[in-house]
Amino acid sequence: MPTLDPAAETARYLATLSPEETARAIAYTQGGHWLILGGFLVAIAVALILVKTGLLVAIRSSLERRRRRPKLASFVVGLVYLALSWVLTLPWEMYASWYREKHYGLTEQSLVGWLTEAAIGAAISTVFTAVLIMGIYLLIRRARRLWWAWASALTAAAVVFTLLISPIFIEPIFNTYTPAPDGAMRDAVVALAEKTGTPSDKIYIYDGSRQSDRYTANVSGLFGSARVAMSDVMFRQNADIAEVRGVVGHEMGHYVHMHSLWIVGVLSILAALAFFLTDRLYPLARGLLGADRVGDISDPAGLPVLGAVLAVLGLLATPVQSTLVRTIEADADRFSLVHANEPDGLSKALIKTAEYRAPSPGALEEFLFYDHPSVENRIRRAMEWKATHPPEASGPGTP
Repeated sequence: MPTLDPAAETARYLATLSPEETARAIAYTQGGHWLILGGFLVAIAVALILVKTGLLVAIRSSLERRRRRPKLASFVVGLVYLALSWVLTLPWEMYASWYREKHYGLTEQSLVGWLTEAAIGAAISTVFTAVLIMGIYLLIRRARRLWWAWASALTAAAVVFTLLISPIFIEPIFNTYTPAPDGAMRDAVVALAEKTGTPSDKIYIYDGSRQSDRYTANVSGLFGSARVAMSDVMFRQNADIAEVRGVVGHEMGHYVHMHSLWIVGVLSILAALAFFLTDRLYPLARGLLGADRVGDISDPAGLPVLGAVLAVLGLLATPVQSTLVRTIEADADRFSLVHANEPDGLSKALIKTAEYRAPSPGALEEFLFYDHPSVENRIRRAMEWKATHPPEASGPGTP
């Protein structure tokens, strides 16, 4: 049996993309990098607008003068701040999240449909985040010097809570989730679930094509609410059993290795650092934004100042966040190869994601911006696995 050349096999898979498809993927991906900078500039502009109007100061002053309830003031100011921020950023979000997707053929969703879902999502997020803001300002007033540490713990708890309830209460608002139907496909997935210790009754298909034509699957929830869900786009693009096993094996890796909790743990550390720096940088940012009528960091009317500082820190932390997620995605790939042993199935699925993630970026570009390993690197690792694991050892459905 001839020795398999991983580099040649990787090149063979990449060659299935036409030059036009590759150029389109590169344009889409690199345009997405600029969206990061654009989103940052929009956030700063929104902060300036909200500071200059003085509306939040007026609301805070009115509530504290009439009721003297600082918790109520921080909650209401938070609601108004979040609602106004959403309205002001809506044109940008419409361009970034709908128009570009439509332009590159990655969604069939109408503008009305997108706006409806965006408004529903914003309403849910605004109320939930306003409660979190109220808690953070309570900690700022009570803990003072160490508020940033307590606030990071509160933020982590909020993220865990959201992960727990999302599959049960939030995701069904936007999509319909149904158990994978009986047949050879489900049998293969159930067998893989039993092998990996993933609940076999938590494998779903959802109508992801409502929002996007991206070939994708995901794992959501925590503990008893966790589930693996495959977008119906996978089956509209004629995914075979090998592809499904490869992709679902990847998602099962997220579930079994509890990657969501690892992300929460690391992000809580990053949140503590971000809040600590925000505490130190707040006076400088207040001066730069000209927020003369805003008080110290305990003043909820200073939310635009906090938002501006966090926007700067978020921009600088982009490579750190990308590396965190990229590392976890690589681990999920390894899990799939070990347990599903579908290197070709996984590679066929990965090449279909190249339409929205340029397959062969430079090392620096991948480090700075990619929250998944590049398609080329992922396929090469799959082919390296295949070279050391003979076909006869592969799972069912391997080509």
